Amino acid sequence: MISPRTIIDNRYNIIEHVGRGGMQDVYRARDMVLDIDVALKTPQPGQQTKRFKLSAEIAARINHHDVAKTLDYFQVNGVDYLIEEFIEGENLEQKLSTFNFLDPHLASRVLHHLAKGIAASHRAGVIHRDLKPSNVMVSNGVDLHHLKITDFGIATLTEGVFDEAAQGGDITKSNSGTIKGALPFMAPEMMFRKKTDKITSAVDIWSLGAMMFRLLTGEYPFGVFLDAAVNVKTKNRAPWPLFMTANRQFAPLARELQAIVEKCLSYDAADRPSAQDISRDCQELCYLSVERHAGTVQNLIQNSYSGFVQSAHGPVFFSMESVYGIQRPNTTTHNQICFSSFPGSPHPRAHPVIVMQMAEED
Repeated sequence: MISPRTIIDNRYNIIEHVGRGGMQDVYRARDMVLDIDVALKTPQPGQQTKRFKLSAEIAARINHHDVAKTLDYFQVNGVDYLIEEFIEGENLEQKLSTFNFLDPHLASRVLHHLAKGIAASHRAGVIHRDLKPSNVMVSNGVDLHHLKITDFGIATLTEGVFDEAAQGGDITKSNSGTIKGALPFMAPEMMFRKKTDKITSAVDIWSLGAMMFRLLTGEYPFGVFLDAAVNVKTKNRAPWPLFMTANRQFAPLARELQAIVEKCLSYDAADRPSAQDISRDCQELCYLSVERHAGTVQNLIQNSYSGFVQSAHGPVFFSMESVYGIQRPNTTTHNQICFSSFPGSPHPRAHPVIVMQMAEED
């Protein structure tokens, strides 16, 4: 572990340790030359430095605003370091502690950006192999703007772990924490591959579909850990929840998203769309992409059919017809909501509205 205030290569001042993946430690550091914060990554003990360097070279091929940018790679005293763009915020898995699930409009925007970022990586010849919500960073607050796919740089590291596990003919028998964490989002041809099997970009498309199922429903499509492997093998997937199409205002968009996810989760890799195909499909979706706010429900009116939410911009009127999901806002247990605001008289109008798990700053 690198201590805070340690200077690396006479340039990077360590601020704090921010995360640990299956194969690397991640630190927030200050680039004292450019005067910006960066993510400094270094392989954990036992990882191959040659493969870590190769991963940096691969990640540097991708240049897209939805992918965290690789900025530098160097070695000091036999230790390898990868410098990446630092994203202030949380990952999508952490966001699910705020949102039970995303409404179709917010989910459509997330899917669109994910598809564009994945398409850029595939054009550069890079397969992520470990796509999951924890590898996607978004800005603080409820907007989920500035989405960045991270850890493309460990694609080759992940491949090495998977190759070793596949020598036994079944990747799910591995004790690797990396593989266990990836299983809920792992394509069947990755789970049950043999070392000689060729992995294609279609594995990322399956992972994208599994991620979107999780974000749309709050549930894992096939469960977690080894249960996921069993359920993928037996084709036992969780059903789509009824609340997604219960409200007529959200049903058409929800069904279109479900259709995209269904194609992504095709068992035959050849039947899955490309990331570019998904991006084009998203362009045809009619979804709201305006700023989101957070607020507290102040009071309900019209026999609790509507009410007012207090936000940083003043009171906003909302109708229960604009609420997505099972939970309905109230002034006590479910009083924190996320919404977009539109002009109205005498007060702005909120749509869509989704109940949050905890308060967020606007």
